Amino acid sequence: MTARSKARPPALAPATVSEADGVRYLHLGTPWVQGAMRLRKPAAIELEYVQRMMAWMLLRPFESLADGHAVQLGLGAGSITRFTHGVLKMKTTAVEINASVIAACRAWFRLPDDGPRLQVVEADAQCWLDAHAEPASTAVLCVDLYDHEAAGPVLDGAGFYAACARTLADDGVFAVNLFGRHASFERSAARIADAFAGGATISLRPTREGNTVVLATKRAGLPGSDTLVTRAQQIETRYGLPARKWLRMLRALPGPQGEPTSETA
Repeated sequence: MTARSKARPPALAPATVSEADGVRYLHLGTPWVQGAMRLRKPAAIELEYVQRMMAWMLLRPFESLADGHAVQLGLGAGSITRFTHGVLKMKTTAVEINASVIAACRAWFRLPDDGPRLQVVEADAQCWLDAHAEPASTAVLCVDLYDHEAAGPVLDGAGFYAACARTLADDGVFAVNLFGRHASFERSAARIADAFAGGATISLRPTREGNTVVLATKRAGLPGSDTLVTRAQQIETRYGLPARKWLRMLRALPGPQGEPTSETA
């Protein structure tokens, strides 16, 4: 190897699988849980923080909830991908850098093969955004990017969030999983608010494990309280997700100038 040769990228941890009490778990060679699926209810979303990532549904009109293109950066155990593709019937693209995660999802987590409405891409999320994501083409963008150490988001820079905003449609919704009790949370939240300065940025309370979901819109503000309550009831009735509980967790985050981006219900 010469001095001008590029260093090899770090090796990706292999996906491993465990089961307990009727739930199958995805790991990356450590005890940290990267995703889960209840064997008797594979279409349901098992983990609480992943359920909370679906709070983007509150920010879209119920009658057009499934319209447009859903993109997930980070496949996990495929829970969100199975839901947007299999339950909502949305056109869905999932981007995952680790080939063993994709293989595990296909073998153990009932992820369908690619088809007219589903594409699973083996790629780095930032590279995919830069090279393949069309501007204003994504209705729903969900981001959950953690490696085997699960110490913080793998991609968390201002340029990454700017690329996320660029691919989001004007009426689209962005959702990201962060560690709310991690020292980097306030910095991450500020970068997101800056990238989505034309819309609203809110978060849900942390889960018991510390996962905090942040939601952002590109152009639209937040719906009014009555609209949010109606949508939450519709989501619970139709999809069985605890949407009314989400309403009690919402809080506005400071905008790029330190001001709240919008009022919550």
